[in-house]
Formats: sequence, C-alpha cells, structure tokens
Amino acid sequence: MSSIVDAEYLKKEILKLLREDEEFRLAVAGLIGFGEVLKRLDRHEEELKRLREDFLVFVKEQERKWEENNRRWEENSKRWEEAYRRFESIELELKKLREDFNKFVELEEKRWEENNRRWEENNKRWEENNRRWEEAYKRFEAIERRLEEHTKIIMELVSRVESLEHRVSNIELALGALTEASIARYLYEDLVEELSARGEKVLHRIRNHRVDNIDIDLFIETDKTVYVVEIKVKPRYSDVGSLIAKVDVVKSKYPNKNVVGILAATLNGREVEEYAKQKGVDVYRF
Repeated sequence: MSSIVDAEYLKKEILKLLREDEEFRLAVAGLIGFGEVLKRLDRHEEELKRLREDFLVFVKEQERKWEENNRRWEENSKRWEEAYRRFESIELELKKLREDFNKFVELEEKRWEENNRRWEENNKRWEENNRRWEEAYKRFEAIERRLEEHTKIIMELVSRVESLEHRVSNIELALGALTEASIARYLYEDLVEELSARGEKVLHRIRNHRVDNIDIDLFIETDKTVYVVEIKVKPRYSDVGSLIAKVDVVKSKYPNKNVVGILAATLNGREVEEYAKQKGVDVYRF
C-alpha cells in the first residue's frame, strides 16, 4: 500500500514539474524522443497534404468533365426539343392532309384535276416527311452512341475514384500502425523506468495480445502487476469503456495480481482524459 502511495506522490510531483519547470519538461521530451515523433508526423502530414492536393486536382478534373457532359446533355435535350417540334409540325401537316382529303371526297366529281394536283403536292409532302423521319432516326442513333460513350466515361471515373479510395485507406492503415507501434515503444520505455523505480520486474511484454478473444494493444506483466494498455491516436469515451471491460477480463485471469488499465494517445481531449482518470485509468500522452 505504501508503494502505491509513493508512486502516486511521485507521479504528481513529476506532473507538477512538467507543468511548471520548462527545463525539466524539455529534458523529458528529449528523453522520450518526442521530437523524433513530431518529425515523423510532420512527414506523414506532408505526404497526406500532397495526396489531398492530388485528389483535389483529380476532383476538379472530374468536375470539368461532368460540366462538359452536362453541356452535351443540354445540347442533346435541345435536339430532342427540336425533333419534338418537328413531330408536332408533321402532325399538323397530317391533320391538314386529312382535311384536304375530306374536301377531295366532297368535290370528287367537280375537281378531279385540282385534286390530282393536290395529290401530287401531298406526295411531295410525304416524301419530305419521310426524309425528315430518316434524319430524326439518324439523330436518335447518334444520341444513343453518345449516351454509350458517356456511360463508359462514367464507369471509368467510378473505377478511378474507387482505386483512389483504396490507396487512401491503405495509407491510413499504414500510418495508424506506425503511430501505434511508436507509442507502444515509447510507453514501454517510460513504464520500464517507473517499474524499476518501484522495484517491479518485467516478466512478459506482448504486443497485440489476446485474452479470452479480446485484443490488447500492449500487455505487460511484472512480478506484482499486469498492465493492460490501449493505444489510440485520438481516444473517445467508448475507448475508455472498452479498456475498462478488458481490464475486468484480465482480472479474472490474474486474480493474485493488481491489474492496471493504461490509455496511451497523442491527441487526448480534456474531457476524455478526465473521464478516464475518474474511472481509474492511467493516461499517458505522447
């Protein structure tokens, strides 16, 4: 019990020095290699920035192509409207032909010659209408071909976007794994010094350990204590709850040892950090 009290007192004194003594804070930062971590994160941020810029260029290019496609669609729509107006004109012509035909029937005996002339005119009109139908059909075929071309372009764009999403996802996974490995190493180095000061001897140190089908980022067993470490870049309340549940499972497997939960992160929110401490979780920030 006395060792725990001494450890708490030592921890408070260290935290006080880190807050109030700049020279001590810089010395600790240099010792744990925090500057190297920041440099690596800066390089990763530059790479992500470059990827975001490449992605923005790609998106702008796609937007330009979409605008071009929309312009073509508008042109096609105008052609459809023109064809529809021509169809209406044809319908009017047909209506007129029907009216002329009715007059032809009524005046058949009196106006044979006139009707023959009108029939010739009507035949010419039918030929003109057929020509217009053929032109409209050719335009429909051209529109259909363009629609097929647009469909191919859209499918290619979708494929490229999916490929880009896959690349970004792989980069995020790689960065996450690298960050987690770095935090685990620095945490273990700090913890070893503390354990040595408390007279604890490390028996086991296991990364990505499993206990009763639960995943533990870093598992450290000493002759007196078991440390269950959860590593997150930016922890949430749910991560604290998950860590507490893992601690309970480990306690059932190590009833004769003290089991301590540790949350190690780089972007700790004040509220989450306070919540973790209230729940008895030790918090390390890197």
